[in-house]
Amino acid sequence: MSVTSAFGFILAMLAIGRLLAWRKLLPDSAPAALNLTVLYVCLPAAVLLYAPRITFGRELLGLVAVPWSILVVSTLLTLVLARLLRFGRDVTAVLLLLLPLGNTSFLGFALMPALAGEGALRYAVVYDQFGSFIILSTFGLIVLGLYGGERPSALGIVRRIVTFPPFIALVVALVLMPASYPDSIGKPLKLLADSLLPLVALASGMQLRLKLPQRYLAPFALGLGAKLLVMPLLALGLAALLGLTGEMRAAAIYETAMPPMITAGALLSMAGLAPELAAALVGYGIVLAMATLPLWHWLL
Repeated sequence: MSVTSAFGFILAMLAIGRLLAWRKLLPDSAPAALNLTVLYVCLPAAVLLYAPRITFGRELLGLVAVPWSILVVSTLLTLVLARLLRFGRDVTAVLLLLLPLGNTSFLGFALMPALAGEGALRYAVVYDQFGSFIILSTFGLIVLGLYGGERPSALGIVRRIVTFPPFIALVVALVLMPASYPDSIGKPLKLLADSLLPLVALASGMQLRLKLPQRYLAPFALGLGAKLLVMPLLALGLAALLGLTGEMRAAAIYETAMPPMITAGALLSMAGLAPELAAALVGYGIVLAMATLPLWHWLL
């Protein structure tokens, strides 16, 4: 699928999902069911398919360093802006999580073949599993605890990591699976992995929430501008500094350029931390990324 057709398909599925939700043609639990299908079936299949192709070397350390460097910069930026602009603690928590954490698995895995080629997907797996996922499971839980009132335990963080389905698939893929599969295994895994794009886009369309109170306009504009433009630009510089090239460089920049993470937004909403702002950053982020991701594709 070409980049143009991929984005056209996503926009169509977003519109269909929004229409289904607006007309109430599906139960309210439908988006959650689709997301769980992606989490427990499609994402593990994609990891099992592409992770065995990873060749570990020093250059992978540079790739993993990108999301963690983004975390450090975005955290400092958020804390400075929060102090200067006098953001509330709830707004600060939202920006602390949604600036560094992008939709690197659901949307990132689905779009990577169109943006950078199928070979880049194995590097997207590394970025997501050793970057975004661990950041959400550690830094994310700490932020939710500090700003939402429920402090996570070290055991709880470890349990969250080792029981996450794509992480289990990653361990199995790296330890037990061959670099290439026979067709009887590879083709079914490919079919499940290819289901990521339609399911994610449809569920995202059903979950789009675009209303935003006026008091959140400043952090909203700053948050999306930083997430979709500033952070990918930083990743571009980091890739050059760390010597990343080819598919690895492309994966690092595209994964950083993904819109705010749906899972992080949901956790913020469940914790009562500016849920309208979190939902708007996730919803508008997906829509606006349909313009900014082609821009990064053109630049690269």
